[in-house]
Amino acid sequence: MKENSTSLARQVDFVFRQLEGELRNTAAGTILIHIRNNAVGKFGLRHHPISSKDGKLEPTICGLTTQQVQDFRQMAIDALKYRKEWTHGEILYDFSVRANTNSWSASVLYESNYNMASWNTRFQTRKFGLQTDYC
Repeated sequence: MKENSTSLARQVDFVFRQLEGELRNTAAGTILIHIRNNAVGKFGLRHHPISSKDGKLEPTICGLTTQQVQDFRQMAIDALKYRKEWTHGEILYDFSVRANTNSWSASVLYESNYNMASWNTRFQTRKFGLQTDYC
């Protein structure tokens, strides 16, 4: 996506729309969104592992319903108001469908990233009067 062409909320909406088919077939997982300069760089879905018991695969419960995916998408967009003053990082949405019920849960994790290499040009030792001779 082009930098600054679309709000982050619209980009998160786009991500969830792209992943809708996978979400309807996944009972638990984590949506990862990598952000650089307030733009989605890449995104994906980590499916939680399929469990087995005594060497046999356990039947999995169905994934999110279409309505639950829509609710999840809206929750993800609404949660962006808690992201403050950072432009680079990751957003992780962890979710699970509860077995034998019609309920699901999700949590949001924000991680801001900073790269000192990009700040080296801004940092000038003379400006702050720091001595560079350490001998």
